[in-house]
Amino acid sequence: MKAKRSARLVDMTRYLMENPNTVVPLTFFANRYDSAKSSISEDLTILRKTFMETGTGVLETIPGAAGGSMFMPGIQKQEASRFIDEVQSALADNSRVLPGGYVYMNDLLNRPSILRQIGRIIATLYSDKKIDAVLTVATKGIPVAQSVATLLNVPFVIARHDSRITDGSTISVNYISGSQKRIEKMVLSKRSLPANSNVLIVDDFLRGGGSADGLCSLIKEFDSEVAGIAFVAERDYEGQRKISEDDYTSLFKIDTNNGDIKVDLGNFTYDNFSDITKEEE
Repeated sequence: MKAKRSARLVDMTRYLMENPNTVVPLTFFANRYDSAKSSISEDLTILRKTFMETGTGVLETIPGAAGGSMFMPGIQKQEASRFIDEVQSALADNSRVLPGGYVYMNDLLNRPSILRQIGRIIATLYSDKKIDAVLTVATKGIPVAQSVATLLNVPFVIARHDSRITDGSTISVNYISGSQKRIEKMVLSKRSLPANSNVLIVDDFLRGGGSADGLCSLIKEFDSEVAGIAFVAERDYEGQRKISEDDYTSLFKIDTNNGDIKVDLGNFTYDNFSDITKEEE
């Protein structure tokens, strides 16, 4: 279709955001809009500057015959900080404390707007890693992991506690639950994860770390590597966790002693977050 620049910019923005971390050749857009490559290059320059100024992400140019443009979603430090502060305030409510010291977060983690922002933050935290897949364990971590996988544009894999006939051949591991101190089982279809994958583990809540440790063991069974482990929140834990603090990232740290709730920032840093608001001339 032959399109005016305004229409091209709208459609190009939509296409790039729906296909993140994918190299799109210049010829693809030139053929799509029946436009000269020089015009498409000018359009991409406009989008690159706009994405940077609005904190939407980075539009990177890939040189060479097989190159093109690739959009990498992200979030700037200022926007991420505002969002973290808002969620921290929402979590700091004593009515969220459940028996056993658990914390009710479902009302936050079932809202698409919050899930998308969490996904953008976690994707930015691991923007310097090569991620081939996102892995979680059923069930509460599923929407968070799916949000991250969507923004990274990589497969989203769910380990379960029992196998299903639709899984086909499976691989299973036994692990010790960090909080319940009992042996659990974790199962994943053999077709879910190719060998030599770099896998990002994402879950909603960290207590003893048993589930995360089980997922790490499961990844090894697929001859793959753990690229990172991310949690929305962690809780103060008495005893030895199954994973080291150096091995994971959390957005919030929650203390529920004496029935009161205290919410602090997790162990993440803003090192991977840009605070640039204007493209340098």
